Amino acid sequence: MTSLPLVFDAPRRGMPPRHLADLTMPARAEAVAELGEKPFRAKQLSHHYFSRLTTDASEMTDIPAGSRAELVEALMPRLLTEVRALDCDAGATRKTLWRAHDGTLLESVLMRYPGRVTLCISSQAGCGMACPFCATGQGGLDRNMSTAEIVDQVRSAAAVMRDGTMAGPEGEPREGRLSNVVFMGMGEPLANYNRVVEAVRRITEPAPRGLGIGQRSVTVSTVGLAPAMRKLADEGMQVRLALSLHAPDDELRNELVPVNNRWPVDEILAAARYYLDRTGRRISVEYALIRDMNDQPWRADLLASTLREHLGHLAHVNVIPLNPTPGSKWDASPKPVEQEFVRRVNAGGVTCTVRDTRGQEIAAACGQLAGSEQ
Repeated sequence: MTSLPLVFDAPRRGMPPRHLADLTMPARAEAVAELGEKPFRAKQLSHHYFSRLTTDASEMTDIPAGSRAELVEALMPRLLTEVRALDCDAGATRKTLWRAHDGTLLESVLMRYPGRVTLCISSQAGCGMACPFCATGQGGLDRNMSTAEIVDQVRSAAAVMRDGTMAGPEGEPREGRLSNVVFMGMGEPLANYNRVVEAVRRITEPAPRGLGIGQRSVTVSTVGLAPAMRKLADEGMQVRLALSLHAPDDELRNELVPVNNRWPVDEILAAARYYLDRTGRRISVEYALIRDMNDQPWRADLLASTLREHLGHLAHVNVIPLNPTPGSKWDASPKPVEQEFVRRVNAGGVTCTVRDTRGQEIAAACGQLAGSEQ
């Protein structure tokens, strides 16, 4: 197997202090004992963070008053501070810009749909993949997120849903439960592999070990880091893998997704097949449709035949109308072109649908809000 890429060793500068969510339950007990407290306090702290979704020491009345502040300061340091939150789609979409302890900016997007609530989270501040049509990719990589910084985005969104502080579809109650998490925000998740995998475990483990969201309700995206895709397949998890393909041929994909020069289409689809075979989970193929770049009818036909060859019927193409960034030469394909593209992929034997777009008026393309703040 090809060795893991050097990009896994992304900058460590500015990483936050140790947090409860970085640790397994045994490690939490050890950390509490190091502070001179009984190990069972770790379970109490975990209950407050993962079940009650709070980091407020004053609410932890089952812990002696003299210990609360010290335990929270040591094991629940503030990781993310909200800079700005913008709502649109009649209040059903909220994009939040966060500032980490070192000034690093990152984003998450909470989206309410009839019957489900999805949170799109960031795994890195910025991105090192350099895809030219992506605002985050053009900004470059600042640093990896820690496991706890990733998890805290989810905890915060779960609290928003529990407290009913965000509107939703007409006729549904404001209070609800966060049901789905997608690693499709800023960054390439598999370039921050170890922390992302640990974050998935915290997100999906039952309380008080974690937040208790089902693994099958978590999606991890990648632009195609083939060795890491295979490694993830061997983790024994049931998360869905989303492959950001964007072109079925190497010539164009080398331009749109530069990492393709290292792992070309056939190699990443072979890794996707390995993931499918190991997990039994259908592969989601993401395809940002770009005017006059990757939207030709012959590319739709090639996409269908290539996916059918490598993945059989266990692939689903999500066509994504490009959310253009200010000043960019890249633009979304016209609707008739989009419709014909989708029709041809379906006719080629591969299920293809258009993803519901959200939040264009609040700069919901990854990196836009952080870029405007900077």
